[in-house]
Amino acid sequence: MKLSFPDNFIFGTSTSAAQIETAFEHDWHGFEARNGFVFDRTTDHEKRFKEDAEIIASLAPNYRMGLMWSKLQRAPLGNFDQPTAQQYHHFIQDLKLKGVDIMMVLHHFTNPLWFSKIGGWEKVENIKLWIDFAKKVVDEFGQYVSFWNTFNEPNVYASYGWLTGFFPPFKISPLMAGKVVNNMSRAHNVIYEYIKLKYPNQPVGISHNATIFSAENLLGWFPATLSDWWFMEYVPSKFLNVDFFGMSYYGRIPHDPFPLTYLETPEKIKKLGLAHDDIWEYHPEGLRTCIDRYWNKYKKPIIITENGVCDESDLLRLQAIQDYAHVVHGAIQEGINIQGYYFWSTWDNFEWHLGPVMRFGLYECDLKTMNRMRRPSGDLYASLAYSRKIDVGDRV
Repeated sequence: MKLSFPDNFIFGTSTSAAQIETAFEHDWHGFEARNGFVFDRTTDHEKRFKEDAEIIASLAPNYRMGLMWSKLQRAPLGNFDQPTAQQYHHFIQDLKLKGVDIMMVLHHFTNPLWFSKIGGWEKVENIKLWIDFAKKVVDEFGQYVSFWNTFNEPNVYASYGWLTGFFPPFKISPLMAGKVVNNMSRAHNVIYEYIKLKYPNQPVGISHNATIFSAENLLGWFPATLSDWWFMEYVPSKFLNVDFFGMSYYGRIPHDPFPLTYLETPEKIKKLGLAHDDIWEYHPEGLRTCIDRYWNKYKKPIIITENGVCDESDLLRLQAIQDYAHVVHGAIQEGINIQGYYFWSTWDNFEWHLGPVMRFGLYECDLKTMNRMRRPSGDLYASLAYSRKIDVGDRV
């Protein structure tokens, strides 16, 4: 079966600066991941801008990216470091010459050490410091941008930083998690208005992580329900001042009462007979469940800002490109306003607390040489992204 997408539908790939550039004085610098890798050298992106621009352009005509705050602005309210700013200018100009349009992310999890040391997002008085950075990004780079994504997954950021303790500042404080979300919301509203004033035709949105929280038994019902309320309802409700609803999706998380993932509880996932990638249950139909949920609730245009699988073999990734294209195409056919889809990720990167062995890329990245090697999934996705057509076989 051949699927055809609308002529104006956006296909792209996605990365984050901290996960592909060498760490520079941010709050993840020096963190030791569960497999022993240290968050420092990631993929040498800053040394391979020309090569990486070629890779990005070869995969899709759109790119969702961010800039490293800690490297650009090295002191509170400071001017941008000019050599760093010029490197970014040259890189983005190269992408534009290759016909690539940009979605710019203004905050993707990491903060400068100087920001973290004074309390970061926990303190309302610090909001103005990020707003200063964001305004300077708009002033400096706004000429290149087609879409803005102010915050990447504030539900993940607050949950992993203050509920599970997986992310800096590694705390467990539900009250503070709520405060962080509120502070980010206030910052978002300010920068939304600033962008619309300067670039009224550039859409601005948020990216929320969307997940299916399911219960395998009665004990799993309460934690799944509570997680769903916080993650899928409460946090998104704080970011309503948007032109589009951005969402990422990776899978379903069953509870029994504890979360079940292939990474942490592989035997349970196998026993349940659930399809999976190298981290989560693989549940592509859940993307449609989440699309329906947010479309019915907010009636805002939807952009899938991240979607993919953690898959070293690349076999599931090939299937996933077809499965997710089928899901998105079906939603469009039924009248849901989905404007775009960005695959995560362009090449393998440093997957936060899980380290660089978790493979999401359309290009493989060698952990020693940092050389990029195109996977078969890269060919399939590039064909879809540039033709807006794909042959879909049997679904998983």
